[in-house]
Order: sequence, then structure tokens, then C-alpha cells
Amino acid sequence: MNSMNSTNSKARTVIEALPWLRRFHGKTVVIKFGGNAMVDEELKAAFAQDVVSLRYAGLRPVVVHGGGPQISAQLDRLGLVSEFKAGLRVTTPEAMDVVRMVLAGQVQRELVGLLNRHGPFAVGMTGEDAHTMTAVRRMAEVDGEPVDIGLVGDIVAVDPETLEALLACGRIPVVSPVARGAGGEIYNINADLAAAALAEALSAEKLIVLTDVEGLYADWPYSTDVIRSLTVSELAAMLPGLASGMVPKMEGCLRAVRAGVGTAHVLDGRVPHSLLLEVFTGEGVGTAVVPDPAVIPDRVPA
Repeated sequence: MNSMNSTNSKARTVIEALPWLRRFHGKTVVIKFGGNAMVDEELKAAFAQDVVSLRYAGLRPVVVHGGGPQISAQLDRLGLVSEFKAGLRVTTPEAMDVVRMVLAGQVQRELVGLLNRHGPFAVGMTGEDAHTMTAVRRMAEVDGEPVDIGLVGDIVAVDPETLEALLACGRIPVVSPVARGAGGEIYNINADLAAAALAEALSAEKLIVLTDVEGLYADWPYSTDVIRSLTVSELAAMLPGLASGMVPKMEGCLRAVRAGVGTAHVLDGRVPHSLLLEVFTGEGVGTAVVPDPAVIPDRVPA
């Protein structure tokens, strides 16, 4: 009897996923990989399984990865100071060399390797490749004032041609968030914002941001109640008061949905297979950002 119950449970799981499989088949999903999931071996393996599962299910996943802990560790080994302002890393020319080396030479290669254990899918690239991402220097805002944080960029243009070609071939692009400026200068791009820019350029159905918390808290630090869903207008009103670490994540979600991405999600990357739970079930494990409801006029003007 227990065997029959187990079989029925597995069958129900597959059947419940059918509406989501139908809805998202052929759709592009941009996933920002970061937080604790990047340093825990079991979570890294589970993430790779999830992404390849999306690919086999007919979705078109694109992965944008961070690398904050690895960059900080390398800077420490070299005796260089790690400093953050408004949630963004202050990036000197010396630090920029480390950022490029760690992101493209270490983190990206490891992630590509994990994905390719399941098939010849993952292809690594940076925003510099084929001028996929173009950036301008970004200032941080601290107490309402602009502050120079060095070689940190904001994406101003995305050429998705290379990404589209890879997706059309059934590949999984793995993108390091480094971009070139119009004058050839190299910028460190916050991975959350890079993922949002790519989601917009690719007309993605979803942007998914993995992080180390359950989602967006309603009244942090006084409450740990998670907001399960909010509109872009509600998020825009909350954004100035958020903790600095959440600002880039929620700013990226806001930008993406405003630009036409279907929904954006901040998920708890500490939960194994949270990615599959979000895409293929109704049991989200984080916060969803959705468009404002359409405003329908009371009557049609004469």
C-alpha cells in the first residue's frame, strides 16, 4: 500500500506540473545565481540539476552569476580592501583585475562544468564578448548624495544576438557580469542588474534572483514576514527604505518588470531545488514582483 501511495504521489507531482510546462515551454528564463547557493557544494549541484531540468523541459534558461564571496576572498589574499557602498562593491583598477579573473576564470568555469555534467549544454561568456553588454560608469547614492565607487558600471545597451544564437542551438549561456564601456574601459556590473538587463533584452518570461534570505521582508528588521507578491508601484515606493544588500536585487526586479518581463522573483537559494518549485508549482519560496494591474477607464471617450 505504501508503494502504491508513493507511486500516486509521484504521478500527482508530474500531473500538477503539466500546466506550468505548457505555459513556459519555449520561454526564456533568466536566472541570477548567487548567495549561499554559490558556496555550498550540495546547493551548487542542485542548482545545476534544476537549470538542466528546465532545458530538458523545453525552457530556454540563461544564467548570470555573481561571485562576491570569491572576489572578496581573493582580494583578502592579495591584501586589497573590500568595501561596499549602497550594496555595490567599490572597484579600483586593481580590484577590477581581480573581478575579471575570479568571475570569468574561476566561478564561471566551475558553473559551466557543473551544468555540463548533465549534457553538452553550458557555454561561458562575459558581457564583453561580442559587445553583448555596454555600460557607463555608475555612481552610488549614499544619504541622497552621489558617491564615486570606481569601475562600477550600469548597463545602457544589450546586443542579444549572441545569446539568441546560443539559445537557438539549445545551449545554456552562463554570463559573467563584466561589460565594456564605449571607450573600451571595463566595468564591474552588479549581477542582479546585469540579469535584469539581459531579461529585458531577451523578452524573458521570468527573471529569477537567488539570494540568502526567504524573500523581501515586509518590515525588516522588526519582522521576518515575507511579502509573497507585490506590484512594481508598491516596490518602487518601498525601494528607498530597503536594506542596502536588497537594493540591487529589488531594483533589478523593478527594472525588468517595468520593461516587459512577465514576472520577477527573489528566491531563497538556501532551499534545495527552489528554482524548480518556483517554475513548475504554485508553491513559490520567495517574493514575486508583478506588473501593475491594467487601468481600465470607466467609459470610452466619445
